[in-house]
Amino acid sequence: MHANSRNTWVLVDGENIDATLGGSILGRRPQPDERPRWDRILSFVERTWDQTARGLFFLNATTNLPMTFVQALKALGYEPVLLSGPADAKVVDIAIQRTLQALREREDDVVLVSHDGDFVEDVEPLLDGRRQVGVLAFGEFRNTTYATLPGITFFDLEYDARAFDAPLPRIRVIPIEEFDPLAFLG
Repeated sequence: MHANSRNTWVLVDGENIDATLGGSILGRRPQPDERPRWDRILSFVERTWDQTARGLFFLNATTNLPMTFVQALKALGYEPVLLSGPADAKVVDIAIQRTLQALREREDDVVLVSHDGDFVEDVEPLLDGRRQVGVLAFGEFRNTTYATLPGITFFDLEYDARAFDAPLPRIRVIPIEEFDPLAFLG
């Protein structure tokens, strides 16, 4: 049981994370063992904010319903949100935006798992001083507009949440207090 009785809603834009991982970090489609360990994300949020994390994983199921992945998400504690719509509709973005808007009326905390700047204007009203709001992503690919929002907390998928089994080939600026020369001396 967590000391805090509040919930944190973890809203996952899985396509955005997968596209960034594949297109910007790996330069190819990620293999199954290179994808995030989604259960670690919920555990990380629960430990970090000492409260229950409830995950909503948004998927575009217009042309494909990945039932094996959906079942795996359910087993990991996520509620898969399967969406469909016209080919030109960004159904995942629309659903996350509506969810962020609905959360304004609740006291719960929120962690958005996405790099996408399309959510900035719906995240901003949640920064009302009554709740914690975070963005969990690869820091170097997170939309820079989030940095203009006072009170938001940033988490890195790899370095903070430790969502990967092996180090990713990322280039990053290392804070001097984290610098380990042995990592470069092999």
